Amino acid sequence: MTELVPGGNVPLPGGILTLRVPGPFDVCALITDDGGKVRGDGDFVFYNQPTTSGARLQGQELVIDPRGLRAGASRVTVVISSADPATPLARLPAPTLHITGPGSRALARFTPSRPQRETVLLLAEIYRRGGAWKLRALGQGYADGLAGVARDFGVDVAEDTAMPGSAPHRGGSTGRVHTAPHGRGPSGRMPSAPQAHGPTSRITPTPQPHGSTGRATPTPRAGGQTGRAIPSPRPHGPTGQVASVPGPDGFLGLVNSARARAGSPPVSLDARLTAAARAHAGVMAARGVLGSEGPDGTSVYQRVTAAGYAYLTIGEHLVSGPRTPDDFVEYCLSSEQTRRTLCEPGFDQAGLACVADRSGGLYWTALWARPFSPGALARTASEVVALTNAERAAAGLPPLSADPSLTNAAQAHSDDMVARAFYSHTSPGGAQPWDRAAAAGSTRRTIGENIACGQRSPAEVVLGWMNSPGHRANILKLAFTHIGIGLAGGGKSGTYWTQLFGA
Repeated sequence: MTELVPGGNVPLPGGILTLRVPGPFDVCALITDDGGKVRGDGDFVFYNQPTTSGARLQGQELVIDPRGLRAGASRVTVVISSADPATPLARLPAPTLHITGPGSRALARFTPSRPQRETVLLLAEIYRRGGAWKLRALGQGYADGLAGVARDFGVDVAEDTAMPGSAPHRGGSTGRVHTAPHGRGPSGRMPSAPQAHGPTSRITPTPQPHGSTGRATPTPRAGGQTGRAIPSPRPHGPTGQVASVPGPDGFLGLVNSARARAGSPPVSLDARLTAAARAHAGVMAARGVLGSEGPDGTSVYQRVTAAGYAYLTIGEHLVSGPRTPDDFVEYCLSSEQTRRTLCEPGFDQAGLACVADRSGGLYWTALWARPFSPGALARTASEVVALTNAERAAAGLPPLSADPSLTNAAQAHSDDMVARAFYSHTSPGGAQPWDRAAAAGSTRRTIGENIACGQRSPAEVVLGWMNSPGHRANILKLAFTHIGIGLAGGGKSGTYWTQLFGA
């Protein structure tokens, strides 16, 4: 029998599997395809719906027949919550998952670290790799119960429906929290969601230094941002034994092979990205905590720019657990979200580092980037304009024309937000969008502005703006005739966008 650690996996024999979690816990399961989403309510197995194709819940035992799962299913995620909704997981013993195969043969056992604020844990997943099935230990935690899990996996949950083990939910995005307070166990932390700041629009016959700004409440996207999940499968070696740290040998070949299969061009290693990755992995290993920021608030993106690397767009994997580059790449290919970042065709350079902590756990940072160039910036801005005009055309509105003065003002604001570490329509000195437009030489009397941070492509940022009523109103305002786009990489959120409108 294998004793699993977070991130560890074991091959499974053919036949029926039984997964059991003894104690005061409710067990349920989510059946998904490679995209990580269920197809319907029948893919959610819990005490009120105990049976579906290939899966059966009997009390605290979950019986899985991989061959009997519905067509297209490639993963079964095992979820637990407290059997008594009034008793938090933190007050219960640490759960232990027992996995047996045909003939009741014990295959593996997994005990994650004791939950703290989490109300639900993803314990493990059974997944198909090629023609074989494996089991991977997880331990990812959620603070908003099964409702949060269901939303992330694509199950529709009504706000007034009481899910088993769920905490009160006030709407908005799911509230996953870090589950590695002592540097052990996986982190299901939701990355900082890309933000689309409330738009501002003002008619200024006589520019004034002060005035009210209309702002819409930003709506974070549920489910996280592509490539921004920070999983933390972390194996521990024997006490006192420090694992050897694998180098990047073979990493690039594995990555580029996966990218080629996805139709993406190869990436090359960059020394500056590697230095930034090493610095960030070292901080995580020293603290025993996964995260995009260090204890002093320095983000992984700020480490990249401090290393002298200017980028147009960036992605990252922050992981603990894999022991080799091959294991690391396999992890990155294990879900649609993490695979999308590794195979993103817009990235052409990378950096990788792995640092061991005192107990032998390995912390990995992989950075993927597209370097800055004036030409690439201009092309990106043009794509934002084209996507914006496509939305206007769909609404029967005339297109906006690119305006050099508005472009200069928008770019200056994005640069300023990175340089002075703020995120607002109002600059630290009090300047408003119309002030910045006038300073850049614009004579347009009606000015509007959308800003956003964290999005990694023109399509993503325009979609985010269109999904927010206030930003959408600026994009579809009939009076606007001209537009300027700004984009800067760096800061705490990685990318800062400005869309400045004029008439």
